[in-house]
Amino acid sequence: MSATLTQVTLRRGGIDDLALVEPIMRAAFDPRYGEAWTRSQCAGVMAMPGVTLTIAELDGRVAGFAIARTIMDEAELLLLAVDPARRRRGIGRALLRSVIADGESRGIAKIHLEVRASNGAIALYRQTGFEKIGERRDYYRGTNGKLFDAHTFMRMLR
Repeated sequence: MSATLTQVTLRRGGIDDLALVEPIMRAAFDPRYGEAWTRSQCAGVMAMPGVTLTIAELDGRVAGFAIARTIMDEAELLLLAVDPARRRRGIGRALLRSVIADGESRGIAKIHLEVRASNGAIALYRQTGFEKIGERRDYYRGTNGKLFDAHTFMRMLR
């Protein structure tokens, strides 16, 4: 990988970090697609058992985050976002690998995720072993009311 990857620092986040995550969320998720969560939605999910927030920092500044949930022997990647100005530096890959490694260390059997059908992150998910297992028609509602399909993916860990 590139030398830039060595500058990415990952740390576990908490509810107090949502103020740092919110600007990344607004910048990373185009409002046309209706994918971004509000701070209160994130806080609600963070209060649930088995939910983790991983923060990625680059050059001392928050550059991305991932929120995942573990239930029994399965996990779900709920959100993964990288500041658009810092994409293509290995941040998303580092976050995704962290979620996978965390799942492996917990004995998780598989990880699920869903993503808008036209999202460029699909290439990253496929490169890291996720396979498409389903489709949700008209799942996302954009700000103008337009509907967008979602694809569901899964990766076996054991």
